[in-house]
Amino acid sequence: MYGMAHRALRQMMHDRLGASTWTKVERETGTGPADLISLCVYDDSKTIALISASAAHLGLPVEEALRDFGRYWVRYAELSSFGPIMDFTGQDLVTFINNLDRMHRSVVLAMPDARVPSFTLLDETRQRLLVRYRSERTGLEAFVIGLLEGLMDRLNETGTVHVAERTENAAGTVIDFAIELDRT
Repeated sequence: MYGMAHRALRQMMHDRLGASTWTKVERETGTGPADLISLCVYDDSKTIALISASAAHLGLPVEEALRDFGRYWVRYAELSSFGPIMDFTGQDLVTFINNLDRMHRSVVLAMPDARVPSFTLLDETRQRLLVRYRSERTGLEAFVIGLLEGLMDRLNETGTVHVAERTENAAGTVIDFAIELDRT
């Protein structure tokens, strides 16, 4: 993942358990300032180690911590220098999802080594969206659910997100996420 994600996780831990707990997470994972440079790309194993250690301190299973972090990430990003990019990406869920790949292309311009996912809106009804997620990376399903939930929060939507279909192969992961919206 990216240094900005590590910084967001640090802030989440500061907000929830204080700076001293984050210091423990850093010590447990061998993390230092060089692992928190916003526009640097880091191996996912570093991020998963940070999430796992944070989950233990939060008293959460890793999958739940990943989901919480996904939700937190959206709030963190909108308050950062990525806020205007997020505003430009869309003011409603369908527009935002349809523009995610464009936003990710902008990220790649700033960080050429970034391994960004792809999102495609496969189906849309008033109460349900089906979104295909493709990534060469694996193990981030709960994080993506949290991201989608965070986007719903940001865009004043309520509902649930779950996996409708999942495929993994040598090229990575393809997951279809169903977003069930509470609309009447």
